[in-house]
Amino acid sequence: MRRAAAPGRRYRGRMRVPYFEPVVGAAWWTIGAAALDGGVGTVVLAAGLGVTGVLVQALRTRYGPGEPLRRGGRGRFLRLLGVTAALVAVAVTALGRFSWGELAVPVAAAMIGVALMMLSSQLDERSLLALGGALMVLGATGALLALGTAGGLYPQGMVGLVAGGLFWLTSAHRAGLLREVRYRVRR
Repeated sequence: MRRAAAPGRRYRGRMRVPYFEPVVGAAWWTIGAAALDGGVGTVVLAAGLGVTGVLVQALRTRYGPGEPLRRGGRGRFLRLLGVTAALVAVAVTALGRFSWGELAVPVAAAMIGVALMMLSSQLDERSLLALGGALMVLGATGALLALGTAGGLYPQGMVGLVAGGLFWLTSAHRAGLLREVRYRVRR
């Protein structure tokens, strides 16, 4: 059943998997906040979880549970999710075993970027294609920073926080929230 739009809101129709980006963005934000010092990291983590809550509430108001995936789409989505998670786990473990643990987060970002590019065709969302490309560039940049520095702030903190922000930005764009903000600013 289709939900009616609230008065004064533009309703774009249904959206497939509406909570995907905010939840994954919160996971990346948590990874990035873990690299920061205790007090600052806690404040940054709390702010990120607040942004996630606001996004999820806005998406829930607009789209409810979301549109079901096409026939066979749920299985393909879950297979892609499972294979990506398994490959990331193996890569992180192997990098840690060979004393290249600082590359774990950037490599995971690049691998998830590739998975998002494959997911974009399933969900018919070009924004996920752009997000996948941005995550691959972010992973490469984080790997270069990891090899040139000591410590986990740049490869883990920078990559995690930027990836979380990119996921949230994509979610807001996909839901039409950025268009609404731009419209309100122009009035």
